[in-house]
Formats: sequence, structure tokens, C-alpha cells
Amino acid sequence: MPNPTSNIPQHVAIIMDGNGRWAKARGLPRIMGHKKGAESLRSTLEACKKTGIRYLTIYAFSSENWKRPVIEVGDLMELLRTFLDKEISTLHKNGVKLRVIGDLSKLASDIHTQIKAAETLTSNNQDFNLTVALSYGARQEILQAMQKMATLVENGDIAINTIDEDTVSSLLYTHSIPDPDLLIRTAGEQRLSNFLLWQSAYTELYFTNVLWPDFSPEHLHEAIIEYSNRERRYGTTSE
Repeated sequence: MPNPTSNIPQHVAIIMDGNGRWAKARGLPRIMGHKKGAESLRSTLEACKKTGIRYLTIYAFSSENWKRPVIEVGDLMELLRTFLDKEISTLHKNGVKLRVIGDLSKLASDIHTQIKAAETLTSNNQDFNLTVALSYGARQEILQAMQKMATLVENGDIAINTIDEDTVSSLLYTHSIPDPDLLIRTAGEQRLSNFLLWQSAYTELYFTNVLWPDFSPEHLHEAIIEYSNRERRYGTTSE
């Protein structure tokens, strides 16, 4: 896909919503929607690279998703295992660096091992950055950052009067990547759902009715066009 504009977001975040609705509309089990959604992720990642985007962060599984039916959670974990087993070598070959963020303590030990191996394998790649938010909740992330900060203050490692926004950012899961320029949510919902709350303070939001399994490079192109036509003022005025 050619560059639609010279104003390309460096970092795109996506809330991949609508897998279940896509499957239900076709009389299929929900897992089929998730599998089709994985195909959309593959094509979106390739389109991001071609467009010149450097960072993609996806909301794969929220901390609240653990409340879903046990069978669906199990199916999603198996899909994750398959992704880590089948896709990582391709990502590595294509120069993609993988990061997984979230409360990973709830994941099975074998998935932990797969994630660590994938991150280690791709750690030196510099062509593209894929961050997967897994068992992730932004409030939980911020709470953990505050707990770390309290410990640093208690131990005398930092002084209270030196704490600033950069200090907070350095303690978040995303400390090594820039804040998202554009956040896309599919399937018609218009909320952040506890995703990158701190990091999205000045992020441009784009909502589409397209269900995630139907999301294509053309839809990404449309989002970038919309983004390029906006003026990001960060609280200032253009006058």
C-alpha cells in the first residue's frame, strides 16, 4: 500500500474489536472470529510496515477478558500458543521486534516460556516494533507504576520533588516505546476500555464500524488519511 500522505503516524495502537460479532453473524463459533481476526492482524502489520509506521500496539487480551467463559478463554490461549509457535520465525525474518506487556502472571508457564523465547529471538530487530497487550489493563499498569515509585521514594532512590511525567512514563510497561499517535478501534464502540490511558493523553482517536476480522489495509489507509487531516495542537492554539 503506498504512502497516502507524508504525515504518517509513527505509532498506531489498535483495539481489535468485533471478532465475536463477526462469527455470530455467520453462525460460527466465536473462536472462528478470533482466527479470522489473526489473519487481519497479519495483513495490518504488513500494511503498517509498507506505509512507514514504526510501532504497532494491539489490545489482544484485556485483564477483564479473564471473565469470559472458560471455553473461550481456553480457545484464545491455544490461539496465542499457535501464534507464538508459527508466526514468530516470520516476524523475526521480517525484522520485527516483539514485546508483550501486561500482567503475565496469570498465563500458563508454557506460554511464559514461549513469550520469553520470542522476545529474546527478536530483541535486536529494528525494522518494526510490535507490542502485544496481553492480560493488560491500563489502571493496573498505572497502579503498579505508583507502587514502584513509592518504593523508590521510600528507599531514597528518588526525591518526591523530582517526580515528573517522564518519571511516571519510565515505570510503565511501555517505557521503551513512544506514545501512540493514532488509536484505532473497530466494530463501532467508542471508548478506550482501559487501554493505554496514560499514553493516549494526546493520541488521535479513530473509530470505525468495520468488525476487526474485516479490517483491511484499505481501512488502515482511510484511518491514516483521517489522521493526516487533523491538526495536533497538544493544548495550544493554531492561531
